[in-house]
Amino acid sequence: MQKTERLIRLSGPYLQYLVLLAGVLLLLSANRLGLVFWQYERVLETGELSRILLQGVRADLIFAGIWLALPMLLLPLLAHARTIHIWRNVSHYWVLLGFALVILLEVSTPQFILQYDVRPNRLYIEYLKYPKEVFSTLWQGFRLMFVGGLMAMALLLWLINQWLRRVSAKMRPYQHTRTLLLSWPFVVFLVFAAIRSTTEHRPANPALFAITGDAMVNSLVINSPYSVIYAIYSLKHEARSSEIYGTLTEQDMLQLALDWPWLHALQFTDAELPTMALRTPVQAKARPLNLVIILEESLGATFVEPLGGVAVTPELAKLKEQGWWFEQMYATGTRSVRGIEAVVAGFAPTPAQSVVKLSAAQQNFYTLASTLSQQGYHTNFVYGGESHFDNMRSFFTGNGFNEVLDFPKMIHPQFVGSWGASDEDLFTAAAARLAELAQQDKPFFSLIFTSSNHEPFEFPDDRIVLHQQPKATVNNAVKYADYALGKFIAEAKKQAYWQNTVFLIVADHDNRVYGNSLVPVDKFHIPALILGADIQPQKISALASQIDLAPTLLSLLGISAETPLLGRDFSRDASTPGRALLQFDQYFALLQQQPDGSPNITILKPDGQAVSGYYDFEQKRLTLSDSAVAAKTKNKALAEVLLPSWLYREQRYRLKQANH
Repeated sequence: MQKTERLIRLSGPYLQYLVLLAGVLLLLSANRLGLVFWQYERVLETGELSRILLQGVRADLIFAGIWLALPMLLLPLLAHARTIHIWRNVSHYWVLLGFALVILLEVSTPQFILQYDVRPNRLYIEYLKYPKEVFSTLWQGFRLMFVGGLMAMALLLWLINQWLRRVSAKMRPYQHTRTLLLSWPFVVFLVFAAIRSTTEHRPANPALFAITGDAMVNSLVINSPYSVIYAIYSLKHEARSSEIYGTLTEQDMLQLALDWPWLHALQFTDAELPTMALRTPVQAKARPLNLVIILEESLGATFVEPLGGVAVTPELAKLKEQGWWFEQMYATGTRSVRGIEAVVAGFAPTPAQSVVKLSAAQQNFYTLASTLSQQGYHTNFVYGGESHFDNMRSFFTGNGFNEVLDFPKMIHPQFVGSWGASDEDLFTAAAARLAELAQQDKPFFSLIFTSSNHEPFEFPDDRIVLHQQPKATVNNAVKYADYALGKFIAEAKKQAYWQNTVFLIVADHDNRVYGNSLVPVDKFHIPALILGADIQPQKISALASQIDLAPTLLSLLGISAETPLLGRDFSRDASTPGRALLQFDQYFALLQQQPDGSPNITILKPDGQAVSGYYDFEQKRLTLSDSAVAAKTKNKALAEVLLPSWLYREQRYRLKQANH
């Protein structure tokens, strides 16, 4: 007892923060042990169990240091005898808030890992901007877990608060001010040393803890509060986000990024807009064709039997025989907005947020609608939910779309779930609008974005034979989405505009992205099908990226225009080896076919390092090499991720007619 009293006396005004330090380290280490036990097979495969746990403590000290920094800087001002009551109360609630943050983020970590195969990160922050949709999803799909988690958190925080009150009551100021002033510089030094965590040129960041070849296991090393705080900090560096991988001169970046066979025939002559070039269609049309893009939510190859997935998309499997079927199409990322920027804007991915959400892209940023609206098209966006989600309405209306038709404008939808109207209601509204537009003497472009295949997987009864029980599973939701898609296409074929309309069916991304590798390449594999009008069936086996779809579509429509698009026009050449660009958390990958068709991969890591390897299409297996990556190989991948970041930052991804 005397030792305890002596320790309390020595701790003085630091007492509550010593409790915070000990408690946070205990909680974070305990949760890490639980996560390691849960994912033990993947952890064991890395052979780095001891390093994961030891480096984890280091990461926990970084978070503790971050949370201690502010009160330690304020301590000399408030921890005197005359103001000790203020210091006691401030410290109590700051410490309690720290515990609340740790508990909230660590409790939500397992479910986040189940969905995204990493700890909470930037996506966690982005979803918090939409509490209505997030709460509805949690309530409908995870009610028991959600309520149980809240109750457990409330109980734990109540217990911690009671304990802290007793601790706070025992806190006393130092008898002599000099004791405070002599101890304070040393404590501040320790706090900021913990935050920096290294004597190297740059302070520690999450990339320092990427000690294995498994991105999920690497995320276990750090803790969720630190991961989220670093994500918030990184938001202010969005315009230069790609520089975490390294830098190139502007000349080298452009030369390497534009060095693809399908770009060699184009003339890049505008110094202000260095990716601007005239693209002409392979076959001229007497009148430009209409365009309908159906962007399917979370419909990865995982759910498409012809691509090696589960047999829950029979309608799509039948339709693939009627158009251009891409056998090796890859998404650029893991979020809907990433799919939107790639498919609709032809824009390559970066580690920053999608341009759909970035401020400098809300006007005068290139999209297909920019070109088509100038060509006299009516352009619209049709969505079953609230179009404000993910900033879609602002991005579309500011960049060429004339009309937005979303949930508030839908008349008497038959089924409404957490994310809005069902896919059937969406397609009913879209079909009615297309019929109206077809009566007008002008071409149209319609982007239709589905949402039924989204957790908590709500859809109407008695539409499909369930693939499995219970009803609210991803396979059943995909099967319903496929049913609604097939029904819409069948009706569209009966319309007069079918012969004058090109349809693209493509996924935004897969449902869940996971795997025991730095970049789970197989989870980026998605279906893509172009049909309608005069499209003749063919299978395209060359590697393709979502950014290739925009230039291909413009050519098929018969559009001749100057655009900043850097994708490949498959109507000109469907056999040349291709490439795909993949952004997964903080990792960027360039997947590239060699002349013999074999796919090599170069992965850039956020510490400026790179690894290379081979990806087996058939086995869906990534094998990394232990050999050092050649500078030429790394720089090629680096140019691909630096260019879009530069184009955004300099506002050079636009049409000439737009005001700078």
